[in-house]
Amino acid sequence: MAAAMVVLAAPTLLGTAAEPEAYPVTVGDVHWTACPASEAGRDPRQQCAAVEVPLDYRHPDGRRIQIAVSRIPAKPGSRRGVLMTNPGGPGVPGLDLPGLMPALFPASVLERYDVLGIDPRGVGHSTPISCGEFGGTGLDMLLPYPAADGSIARNVDFARRLATGCSIFSGEVLPHVTTANTARDMEAIRVALGEPTISFFGGSYGTYLGAVYATLYPERTDRFVFDSAIDLRSGWRGFYRSWGSSNAVRLPDFTQWVAARHATYQFGASPRAVEQAYASLAARLDRVPVRLSDGTVVNGNVFREHTRLQLTSDANFPGLAAAWVYFRTGQGTPPVLPRFPDNYIAVLNAVSCNDSDWPRDIAIYARQVAADRMTFPITAGMPANIRPCAFWPAQPIEPPVQISDQGPRNVLIVQNARDPSTSWVNGHGLRESLGDRAVLVTVDAGGHIALGRGTCADAAASAFLTGGQLPARDIRCDGPTLR
Repeated sequence: MAAAMVVLAAPTLLGTAAEPEAYPVTVGDVHWTACPASEAGRDPRQQCAAVEVPLDYRHPDGRRIQIAVSRIPAKPGSRRGVLMTNPGGPGVPGLDLPGLMPALFPASVLERYDVLGIDPRGVGHSTPISCGEFGGTGLDMLLPYPAADGSIARNVDFARRLATGCSIFSGEVLPHVTTANTARDMEAIRVALGEPTISFFGGSYGTYLGAVYATLYPERTDRFVFDSAIDLRSGWRGFYRSWGSSNAVRLPDFTQWVAARHATYQFGASPRAVEQAYASLAARLDRVPVRLSDGTVVNGNVFREHTRLQLTSDANFPGLAAAWVYFRTGQGTPPVLPRFPDNYIAVLNAVSCNDSDWPRDIAIYARQVAADRMTFPITAGMPANIRPCAFWPAQPIEPPVQISDQGPRNVLIVQNARDPSTSWVNGHGLRESLGDRAVLVTVDAGGHIALGRGTCADAAASAFLTGGQLPARDIRCDGPTLR
Protein backbone atom coordinates (compact mmCIF):
# COMPACT_ATOMS: atom_id res chain seq x y z
CA MET A 1 0.00 0.00 0.00
CA ALA A 2 1.42 3.39 -0.94
CA ALA A 3 1.94 6.10 1.64
CA ALA A 4 -1.21 8.13 2.20
CA MET A 5 -2.31 11.36 3.82
CA VAL A 6 -4.93 10.64 6.45
CA VAL A 7 -6.80 12.65 9.05
CA LEU A 8 -6.75 11.59 12.69
CA ALA A 9 -9.21 13.32 15.01
CA ALA A 10 -8.37 14.64 18.46
CA PRO A 11 -10.83 14.50 21.34
CA THR A 12 -12.96 17.46 22.24
CA LEU A 13 -11.19 19.02 25.22
CA LEU A 14 -12.90 19.13 28.59
CA GLY A 15 -14.34 22.52 29.37
CA THR A 16 -14.39 23.69 25.74
CA ALA A 17 -16.96 23.72 22.97
CA ALA A 18 -14.35 23.32 20.24
CA GLU A 19 -14.82 20.75 17.50
CA PRO A 20 -12.19 17.99 17.34
CA GLU A 21 -9.07 19.20 15.60
CA ALA A 22 -7.84 17.26 12.55
CA TYR A 23 -4.22 16.14 12.28
CA PRO A 24 -2.80 15.41 8.81
CA VAL A 25 -0.55 12.37 9.18
CA THR A 26 1.50 10.47 6.62
CA VAL A 27 1.31 6.71 7.07
CA GLY A 28 3.62 4.44 5.08
CA ASP A 29 3.49 0.87 3.88
CA VAL A 30 3.07 -2.06 6.25
CA HIS A 31 5.60 -4.81 5.56
CA TRP A 32 4.85 -8.10 7.32
CA THR A 33 7.98 -10.06 8.20
CA ALA A 34 9.14 -12.59 10.77
CA CYS A 35 8.67 -11.50 14.37
CA PRO A 36 11.64 -10.68 16.61
CA ALA A 37 13.08 -13.55 18.61
CA SER A 38 11.54 -14.30 22.00
CA GLU A 39 12.86 -16.50 24.79
CA ALA A 40 9.31 -17.62 25.50
CA GLY A 41 8.70 -18.52 21.86
CA ARG A 42 6.03 -17.17 19.53
CA ASP A 43 3.14 -18.66 17.61
CA PRO A 44 4.65 -19.72 14.25
CA ARG A 45 1.65 -18.27 12.40
CA GLN A 46 2.42 -14.81 13.69
CA GLN A 47 3.83 -12.10 11.43
CA CYS A 48 5.16 -8.73 12.57
CA ALA A 49 5.56 -5.20 11.25
CA ALA A 50 6.45 -1.70 12.46
CA VAL A 51 4.25 1.33 11.86
CA GLU A 52 5.69 4.82 12.23
CA VAL A 53 3.49 7.38 13.99
CA PRO A 54 4.04 10.92 15.28
CA LEU A 55 5.34 11.24 18.82
CA ASP A 56 3.10 14.32 19.17
CA TYR A 57 -0.01 14.29 17.00
CA ARG A 58 -0.24 18.06 17.33
CA HIS A 59 3.03 18.25 15.39
CA PRO A 60 2.81 15.47 12.79
CA ASP A 61 5.97 16.56 10.98
CA GLY A 62 8.08 16.24 14.11
CA ARG A 63 9.71 13.22 15.68
CA ARG A 64 8.22 9.85 14.82
CA ILE A 65 8.24 6.66 16.87
CA GLN A 66 7.62 3.03 16.01
CA ILE A 67 4.67 0.88 17.00
CA ALA A 68 5.24 -2.89 16.79
CA VAL A 69 2.29 -4.83 15.37
CA SER A 70 1.70 -8.55 14.86
CA ARG A 71 -1.01 -10.53 13.14
CA ILE A 72 -2.31 -14.04 12.69
CA PRO A 73 -4.26 -13.95 9.42
CA ALA A 74 -7.87 -15.06 9.14
CA LYS A 75 -8.77 -18.41 7.63
CA PRO A 76 -8.82 -18.05 3.83
CA GLY A 77 -12.35 -17.49 2.62
CA SER A 78 -13.69 -16.64 6.09
CA ARG A 79 -12.23 -13.17 6.67
CA ARG A 80 -14.54 -10.31 7.71
CA GLY A 81 -11.94 -7.82 8.97
CA VAL A 82 -9.31 -7.15 11.63
CA LEU A 83 -9.59 -7.71 15.38
CA MET A 84 -7.16 -5.47 17.26
CA THR A 85 -6.34 -6.60 20.79
CA ASN A 86 -4.90 -5.23 24.01
CA PRO A 87 -4.09 -7.36 27.10
CA GLY A 88 -4.28 -4.60 29.71
CA GLY A 89 -1.71 -2.92 31.89
CA PRO A 90 -0.92 -0.20 31.14
CA GLY A 91 2.57 -1.37 30.28
CA VAL A 92 1.85 -4.96 29.25
CA PRO A 93 3.24 -6.02 25.83
CA GLY A 94 0.56 -7.16 23.41
CA LEU A 95 2.60 -8.45 20.50
CA ASP A 96 2.02 -12.11 21.40
CA LEU A 97 -1.65 -11.81 22.34
CA PRO A 98 -2.95 -13.16 19.00
CA GLY A 99 -1.40 -16.55 19.76
CA LEU A 100 -3.05 -16.58 23.20
CA MET A 101 -6.55 -15.70 22.05
CA PRO A 102 -7.71 -19.36 21.72
CA ALA A 103 -7.89 -19.39 25.53
CA LEU A 104 -10.70 -16.82 25.28
CA PHE A 105 -12.44 -17.44 21.96
CA PRO A 106 -13.17 -20.53 19.83
CA ALA A 107 -11.71 -21.04 16.37
CA SER A 108 -15.11 -20.20 14.86
CA VAL A 109 -14.53 -16.63 16.04
CA LEU A 110 -10.81 -16.20 15.46
CA GLU A 111 -10.75 -17.66 11.94
CA ARG A 112 -12.94 -14.76 10.78
CA TYR A 113 -10.42 -12.07 11.65
CA ASP A 114 -6.86 -11.03 11.09
CA VAL A 115 -6.07 -10.95 14.82
CA LEU A 116 -3.66 -8.08 15.56
CA GLY A 117 -1.39 -7.70 18.57
CA ILE A 118 0.24 -4.38 19.44
CA ASP A 119 2.98 -3.30 21.80
CA PRO A 120 1.46 0.08 22.71
CA ARG A 121 3.57 3.21 22.49
CA GLY A 122 6.39 3.11 24.99
CA VAL A 123 6.16 -0.67 25.43
CA GLY A 124 8.42 -3.54 24.43
CA HIS A 125 9.30 -3.67 20.72
CA SER A 126 7.65 -0.31 20.11
CA THR A 127 9.84 2.73 20.88
CA PRO A 128 10.29 2.00 24.61
CA ILE A 129 10.59 4.25 27.62
CA SER A 130 12.49 3.74 30.87
CA CYS A 131 12.66 5.12 34.38
CA GLY A 132 16.18 3.91 35.09
CA GLU A 133 17.21 1.52 37.84
CA PHE A 134 13.76 0.60 39.13
CA GLY A 135 13.31 -2.77 37.40
CA GLY A 136 12.82 -5.50 39.98
CA THR A 137 11.50 -3.09 42.61
CA GLY A 138 9.87 -4.97 45.48
CA LEU A 139 6.13 -5.55 45.36
CA ASP A 140 5.49 -3.41 48.42
CA MET A 141 7.19 -0.37 46.88
CA LEU A 142 5.97 -0.65 43.30
CA LEU A 143 2.52 -0.92 44.83
CA PRO A 144 2.83 1.76 47.51
CA TYR A 145 2.12 0.00 50.79
CA PRO A 146 2.60 2.20 53.86
CA ALA A 147 5.03 1.13 56.57
CA ALA A 148 3.72 -1.18 59.26
CA ASP A 149 2.95 1.81 61.47
CA GLY A 150 1.03 3.57 58.69
CA SER A 151 3.76 6.06 57.79
CA ILE A 152 4.04 6.98 54.09
CA ALA A 153 7.44 8.67 54.33
CA ARG A 154 9.27 5.95 52.42
CA ASN A 155 6.54 5.96 49.75
CA VAL A 156 6.95 9.69 49.32
CA ASP A 157 10.71 9.27 48.85
CA PHE A 158 10.29 6.41 46.37
CA ALA A 159 7.61 8.23 44.38
CA ARG A 160 9.79 11.33 44.09
CA ARG A 161 12.84 9.31 42.95
CA LEU A 162 10.82 7.32 40.42
CA ALA A 163 9.26 10.45 38.90
CA THR A 164 12.73 11.98 38.55
CA GLY A 165 14.09 8.81 36.95
CA CYS A 166 11.25 8.67 34.44
CA SER A 167 11.92 12.25 33.42
CA ILE A 168 15.67 11.72 33.04
CA PHE A 169 15.57 8.43 31.15
CA SER A 170 12.51 9.01 28.94
CA GLY A 171 12.91 12.70 28.17
CA GLU A 172 10.66 14.22 25.51
CA VAL A 173 8.82 10.94 24.87
CA LEU A 174 7.42 10.69 28.41
CA PRO A 175 4.54 13.23 28.25
CA HIS A 176 3.18 11.67 25.07
CA VAL A 177 2.67 8.16 26.46
CA THR A 178 -1.06 8.51 27.01
CA THR A 179 -4.20 6.51 26.36
CA ALA A 180 -5.47 9.09 23.88
CA ASN A 181 -2.27 8.88 21.84
CA THR A 182 -2.34 5.08 21.95
CA ALA A 183 -5.88 5.22 20.55
CA ARG A 184 -4.62 7.54 17.81
CA ASP A 185 -1.90 4.99 17.08
CA MET A 186 -4.64 2.37 16.63
CA GLU A 187 -6.29 4.64 14.11
CA ALA A 188 -2.99 5.13 12.28
CA ILE A 189 -2.59 1.35 12.09
CA ARG A 190 -6.12 1.00 10.72
CA VAL A 191 -5.37 3.52 7.98
CA ALA A 192 -2.00 1.95 7.18
CA LEU A 193 -3.73 -1.40 6.72
CA GLY A 194 -6.41 0.10 4.50
CA GLU A 195 -9.26 -1.18 6.69
CA PRO A 196 -12.55 0.77 6.73
CA THR A 197 -13.25 -0.23 10.37
CA ILE A 198 -11.75 -2.31 13.16
CA SER A 199 -13.11 -4.76 15.68
CA PHE A 200 -11.44 -4.86 19.05
CA PHE A 201 -10.91 -7.01 22.14
CA GLY A 202 -9.52 -5.39 25.27
CA GLY A 203 -8.98 -6.80 28.73
CA SER A 204 -8.68 -4.69 31.88
CA TYR A 205 -6.92 -1.41 30.92
CA GLY A 206 -7.58 -2.42 27.31
CA THR A 207 -11.26 -1.72 27.94
CA TYR A 208 -10.54 1.93 28.66
CA LEU A 209 -8.24 2.15 25.63
CA GLY A 210 -11.00 0.67 23.48
CA ALA A 211 -13.57 3.07 24.93
CA VAL A 212 -11.32 6.03 24.17
CA TYR A 213 -10.92 4.84 20.58
CA ALA A 214 -14.67 4.33 20.27
CA THR A 215 -15.18 7.90 21.51
CA LEU A 216 -12.64 9.48 19.17
CA TYR A 217 -13.52 7.41 16.11
CA PRO A 218 -17.06 6.03 16.53
CA GLU A 219 -17.57 5.68 12.78
CA ARG A 220 -14.52 3.39 12.57
CA THR A 221 -15.75 0.85 15.14
CA ASP A 222 -17.16 -2.50 14.10
CA ARG A 223 -17.54 -4.98 17.01
CA PHE A 224 -15.91 -4.17 20.37
CA VAL A 225 -15.63 -6.59 23.30
CA PHE A 226 -14.44 -5.38 26.71
CA ASP A 227 -13.53 -7.85 29.47
CA SER A 228 -13.14 -6.51 33.05
CA ALA A 229 -13.73 -2.85 32.48
CA ILE A 230 -12.17 0.29 33.95
CA ASP A 231 -14.15 3.45 34.65
CA LEU A 232 -11.93 6.52 34.85
CA ARG A 233 -14.52 9.20 35.47
CA SER A 234 -12.74 9.83 38.78
CA GLY A 235 -9.31 9.54 37.17
CA TRP A 236 -6.59 6.97 37.71
CA ARG A 237 -6.36 7.87 41.38
CA GLY A 238 -10.03 7.10 41.89
CA PHE A 239 -9.66 3.81 40.03
CA TYR A 240 -6.69 2.67 42.10
CA ARG A 241 -8.46 3.60 45.31
CA SER A 242 -11.36 1.30 44.33
CA TRP A 243 -9.04 -1.67 44.95
CA GLY A 244 -9.74 -1.42 48.69
CA SER A 245 -13.42 -2.28 48.35
CA SER A 246 -13.01 -4.68 45.42
CA ASN A 247 -10.47 -6.84 47.28
CA ALA A 248 -12.64 -6.82 50.39
CA VAL A 249 -15.47 -8.20 48.24
CA ARG A 250 -13.22 -10.84 46.67
CA LEU A 251 -11.33 -12.17 49.73
CA PRO A 252 -14.32 -14.17 51.09
CA ASP A 253 -14.21 -16.43 48.02
CA PHE A 254 -10.75 -17.51 49.09
CA THR A 255 -11.34 -17.67 52.85
CA GLN A 256 -14.40 -19.86 52.28
CA TRP A 257 -12.36 -22.14 50.00
CA VAL A 258 -9.57 -22.45 52.60
CA ALA A 259 -12.04 -22.99 55.45
CA ALA A 260 -13.59 -25.91 53.57
CA ARG A 261 -10.09 -27.47 53.52
CA HIS A 262 -9.17 -26.84 57.14
CA ALA A 263 -7.83 -30.38 57.49
CA THR A 264 -5.26 -29.60 54.80
CA TYR A 265 -4.23 -26.02 55.55
CA GLN A 266 -5.08 -25.50 59.24
CA PHE A 267 -6.09 -21.87 58.95
CA GLY A 268 -9.54 -22.27 60.50
CA ALA A 269 -12.80 -24.01 59.79
CA SER A 270 -14.78 -20.84 59.06
CA PRO A 271 -14.15 -17.96 56.66
CA ARG A 272 -13.95 -15.57 59.61
CA ALA A 273 -11.28 -17.71 61.28
CA VAL A 274 -9.27 -17.82 58.05
CA GLU A 275 -9.48 -14.04 57.67
CA GLN A 276 -8.25 -13.60 61.24
CA ALA A 277 -5.38 -16.00 60.54
CA TYR A 278 -4.49 -13.94 57.46
CA ALA A 279 -4.39 -10.73 59.50
CA SER A 280 -2.29 -12.38 62.22
CA LEU A 281 0.21 -13.80 59.74
CA ALA A 282 0.54 -10.43 57.97
CA ALA A 283 1.18 -8.71 61.32
CA ARG A 284 3.78 -11.31 62.26
CA LEU A 285 5.59 -10.80 58.96
CA ASP A 286 5.50 -7.06 59.61
CA ARG A 287 7.51 -7.75 62.77
CA VAL A 288 9.69 -10.63 61.54
CA PRO A 289 10.07 -10.83 57.73
CA VAL A 290 11.05 -14.03 55.94
CA ARG A 291 13.93 -14.13 53.45
CA LEU A 292 13.51 -16.45 50.46
CA SER A 293 16.39 -18.35 48.89
CA ASP A 294 16.66 -15.81 46.05
CA GLY A 295 17.15 -13.03 48.58
CA THR A 296 13.61 -11.65 48.40
CA VAL A 297 12.45 -10.30 51.74
CA VAL A 298 8.80 -11.08 52.45
CA ASN A 299 7.38 -8.68 55.01
CA GLY A 300 3.73 -8.21 55.84
CA ASN A 301 3.16 -5.93 52.87
CA VAL A 302 4.79 -8.24 50.34
CA PHE A 303 2.58 -11.00 51.77
CA ARG A 304 -0.50 -8.80 51.39
CA GLU A 305 0.40 -7.90 47.82
CA HIS A 306 1.15 -11.51 46.87
CA THR A 307 -2.27 -12.44 48.21
CA ARG A 308 -3.95 -9.61 46.31
CA LEU A 309 -2.31 -10.61 43.05
CA GLN A 310 -3.28 -14.26 43.44
CA LEU A 311 -6.92 -13.40 44.07
CA THR A 312 -7.20 -12.58 40.37
CA SER A 313 -7.96 -16.24 39.55
CA ASP A 314 -9.69 -19.14 41.29
CA ALA A 315 -7.01 -21.37 39.75
CA ASN A 316 -4.46 -19.68 42.02
CA PHE A 317 -6.17 -20.74 45.24
CA PRO A 318 -4.20 -23.95 45.91
CA GLY A 319 -0.88 -22.23 45.32
CA LEU A 320 -1.86 -19.25 47.45
CA ALA A 321 -2.94 -21.46 50.32
CA ALA A 322 0.36 -23.35 50.06
CA ALA A 323 2.23 -20.02 50.16
CA TRP A 324 0.37 -19.05 53.32
CA VAL A 325 1.45 -22.35 54.86
CA TYR A 326 5.06 -21.73 53.86
CA PHE A 327 5.10 -18.24 55.37
CA ARG A 328 3.56 -19.57 58.57
CA THR A 329 5.65 -22.73 59.02
CA GLY A 330 8.59 -22.60 56.60
CA GLN A 331 7.41 -25.95 55.23
CA GLY A 332 6.84 -26.73 51.57
CA THR A 333 7.96 -24.87 48.47
CA PRO A 334 8.33 -21.10 48.67
CA PRO A 335 6.25 -19.16 46.12
CA VAL A 336 7.88 -17.44 43.17
CA LEU A 337 7.15 -13.74 43.50
CA PRO A 338 6.91 -11.61 40.35
CA ARG A 339 9.56 -9.08 39.39
CA PHE A 340 8.33 -6.29 37.19
CA PRO A 341 10.72 -4.96 34.52
CA ASP A 342 11.65 -1.31 34.22
CA ASN A 343 9.72 -0.84 30.97
CA TYR A 344 6.48 -2.00 32.59
CA ILE A 345 7.03 0.29 35.58
CA ALA A 346 7.75 3.22 33.27
CA VAL A 347 4.66 2.84 31.10
CA LEU A 348 2.35 2.03 34.02
CA ASN A 349 3.30 5.30 35.66
CA ALA A 350 3.49 7.35 32.47
CA VAL A 351 -0.07 6.51 31.47
CA SER A 352 -1.41 6.86 35.02
CA CYS A 353 0.23 10.25 35.48
CA ASN A 354 -0.27 11.65 31.98
CA ASP A 355 -3.93 10.72 31.60
CA SER A 356 -5.27 12.72 34.55
CA ASP A 357 -4.29 15.19 37.26
CA TRP A 358 -3.14 13.99 40.70
CA PRO A 359 -2.99 15.87 44.01
CA ARG A 360 0.39 17.37 44.82
CA ASP A 361 -0.35 17.76 48.54
CA ILE A 362 1.27 14.90 50.48
CA ALA A 363 -1.11 15.46 53.41
CA ILE A 364 -4.07 14.37 51.26
CA TYR A 365 -2.50 10.96 50.71
CA ALA A 366 -1.60 10.57 54.38
CA ARG A 367 -5.17 11.25 55.46
CA GLN A 368 -6.75 8.93 52.92
CA VAL A 369 -4.27 6.13 53.66
CA ALA A 370 -5.13 6.33 57.35
CA ALA A 371 -8.84 6.14 56.57
CA ASP A 372 -8.51 3.21 54.16
CA ARG A 373 -6.31 1.24 56.54
CA MET A 374 -9.23 1.19 58.95
CA THR A 375 -11.93 0.48 56.36
CA PHE A 376 -10.11 -2.05 54.15
CA PRO A 377 -7.35 -3.72 56.18
CA ILE A 378 -6.73 -6.36 53.50
CA THR A 379 -4.94 -3.74 51.37
CA ALA A 380 -3.50 -1.77 54.32
CA GLY A 381 -4.03 1.65 52.74
CA MET A 382 -2.03 0.91 49.58
CA PRO A 383 -4.74 1.87 47.04
CA ALA A 384 -5.01 5.40 48.46
CA ASN A 385 -1.27 5.98 48.78
CA ILE A 386 0.99 8.39 46.95
CA ARG A 387 2.41 7.53 43.52
CA PRO A 388 5.02 9.21 41.32
CA CYS A 389 2.21 11.24 39.76
CA ALA A 390 2.34 13.57 42.79
CA PHE A 391 5.85 14.61 41.63
CA TRP A 392 5.39 14.18 37.88
CA PRO A 393 7.61 16.58 35.91
CA ALA A 394 4.79 18.02 33.80
CA GLN A 395 1.05 18.48 33.76
CA PRO A 396 -0.95 16.36 31.27
CA ILE A 397 -0.65 17.68 27.72
CA GLU A 398 -4.44 17.52 27.25
CA PRO A 399 -7.52 16.84 29.38
CA PRO A 400 -8.84 13.28 29.63
CA VAL A 401 -11.17 11.99 26.93
CA GLN A 402 -14.76 11.93 28.15
CA ILE A 403 -16.15 8.54 27.16
CA SER A 404 -19.14 9.20 24.91
CA ASP A 405 -22.51 7.55 24.35
CA GLN A 406 -22.58 8.91 20.79
CA GLY A 407 -22.03 6.18 18.22
CA PRO A 408 -23.27 2.80 17.07
CA ARG A 409 -24.60 0.14 19.45
CA ASN A 410 -21.65 -2.23 19.13
CA VAL A 411 -19.91 -2.66 22.51
CA LEU A 412 -20.18 -5.77 24.71
CA ILE A 413 -18.83 -5.51 28.28
CA VAL A 414 -18.34 -8.73 30.26
CA GLN A 415 -17.60 -8.44 33.97
CA ASN A 416 -17.16 -10.72 36.96
CA ALA A 417 -19.23 -9.67 39.98
CA ARG A 418 -16.26 -10.00 42.39
CA ASP A 419 -13.27 -8.87 40.36
CA PRO A 420 -10.52 -7.65 42.73
CA SER A 421 -8.70 -5.63 40.05
CA THR A 422 -11.49 -4.01 38.05
CA SER A 423 -14.55 -4.07 40.26
CA TRP A 424 -18.08 -4.61 39.00
CA VAL A 425 -18.70 -0.98 39.92
CA ASN A 426 -16.09 -0.05 37.30
CA GLY A 427 -17.77 -2.19 34.68
CA HIS A 428 -21.14 -0.68 35.42
CA GLY A 429 -19.60 2.79 35.33
CA LEU A 430 -18.16 2.30 31.86
CA ARG A 431 -21.51 0.88 30.76
CA GLU A 432 -23.17 4.09 32.02
CA SER A 433 -20.70 6.27 30.13
CA LEU A 434 -21.30 4.39 26.87
CA GLY A 435 -25.06 4.46 27.33
CA ASP A 436 -27.08 2.68 24.65
CA ARG A 437 -23.91 1.89 22.72
CA ALA A 438 -23.13 -0.95 25.15
CA VAL A 439 -24.53 -4.01 26.90
CA LEU A 440 -23.20 -5.36 30.22
CA VAL A 441 -22.98 -9.09 30.94
CA THR A 442 -22.37 -9.77 34.65
CA VAL A 443 -21.02 -13.17 35.68
CA ASP A 444 -21.56 -14.35 39.27
CA ALA A 445 -17.88 -15.11 39.77
CA GLY A 446 -14.71 -13.80 41.34
CA GLY A 447 -11.37 -13.14 39.71
CA HIS A 448 -10.10 -10.96 36.92
CA ILE A 449 -11.08 -11.68 33.27
CA ALA A 450 -14.47 -13.24 32.66
CA LEU A 451 -14.01 -14.90 29.27
CA GLY A 452 -12.75 -18.43 28.76
CA ARG A 453 -14.58 -19.91 31.77
CA GLY A 454 -17.56 -21.52 30.05
CA THR A 455 -20.23 -19.05 31.15
CA CYS A 456 -22.85 -17.00 29.32
CA ALA A 457 -20.16 -14.35 28.79
CA ASP A 458 -18.38 -16.70 26.39
CA ALA A 459 -21.56 -17.38 24.45
CA ALA A 460 -22.46 -13.70 24.24
CA ALA A 461 -18.99 -12.64 23.07
CA SER A 462 -18.75 -15.39 20.46
CA ALA A 463 -22.22 -14.68 19.08
CA PHE A 464 -21.41 -10.99 18.85
CA LEU A 465 -18.05 -11.35 17.11
CA THR A 466 -19.32 -13.94 14.63
CA GLY A 467 -22.85 -12.72 13.92
CA GLY A 468 -23.04 -9.22 15.36
CA GLN A 469 -25.83 -10.02 17.83
CA LEU A 470 -25.81 -8.15 21.13
CA PRO A 471 -28.15 -9.12 23.98
CA ALA A 472 -31.26 -6.95 23.98
CA ARG A 473 -30.48 -5.73 27.51
CA ASP A 474 -27.95 -6.14 30.33
CA ILE A 475 -27.92 -9.70 31.66
CA ARG A 476 -26.54 -11.73 34.57
CA CYS A 477 -25.55 -15.38 34.66
CA ASP A 478 -24.08 -18.02 36.94
CA GLY A 479 -20.33 -18.36 37.25
CA PRO A 480 -18.26 -21.54 37.05
CA THR A 481 -18.26 -23.92 39.99
CA LEU A 482 -15.52 -23.07 42.47
CA ARG A 483 -13.64 -26.29 43.15
